[in-house]
Amino acid sequence: MKRWIWLMCLVLACFTQRAAAQWTVIDPSNLVQNIKSAVQSSTTASNMIKSLQESVKIYNQSKAYYDALKSVHNIIKDARKVKLTIEMVSEITDIYMSGFNRMVTDRNFTSGELAAISAGYARLLEEGGALVTELKNIVTSGNGLSLSDKERMDVVDQIYTRMLRYRNLTRYYTDKAISVSFLRSQSKGDAARVQALYGKPSERYW
Repeated sequence: MKRWIWLMCLVLACFTQRAAAQWTVIDPSNLVQNIKSAVQSSTTASNMIKSLQESVKIYNQSKAYYDALKSVHNIIKDARKVKLTIEMVSEITDIYMSGFNRMVTDRNFTSGELAAISAGYARLLEEGGALVTELKNIVTSGNGLSLSDKERMDVVDQIYTRMLRYRNLTRYYTDKAISVSFLRSQSKGDAARVQALYGKPSERYW
């Protein structure tokens, strides 16, 4: 019995740790410094930092809504999908900042390419933020009241599926950008440096 109780406590502890880690804490300051160091054109660097700031704004707005939901009970029957949808904004932001922070220190990319990659990430987060706003309009008191429970659940399912697509697209986008660097490094005989920068595919969480 004591062993069973101990195992249950261990399982619950692991679950609590996973639940606590579902929303990633970000710090954009390091990425800002790396952008300034890597990009010679002040205009290009400013545009990239502006895109980053807009992405962080979307992240913070989503985080505030995510925190507010914790104090609300019985929003809709499918509240878990609401929670998971918003958590994916955190995932998208983390994939973006972690991957791009390495890319800006990678000399296989030009400033113009980095600017284009930055704009792509910003667009993905913008779309994710729009989905959170759409979700909020459905589940917040006073909105979507003309819908039945089933209709609201159907809309939540649709938003969840679309957010999942953006999350997966962000991972694919990151992998494709990294693969460009790998191909260029192979032709230069510099693959070891790039592999050390990004890690082996099995080691990457994005």
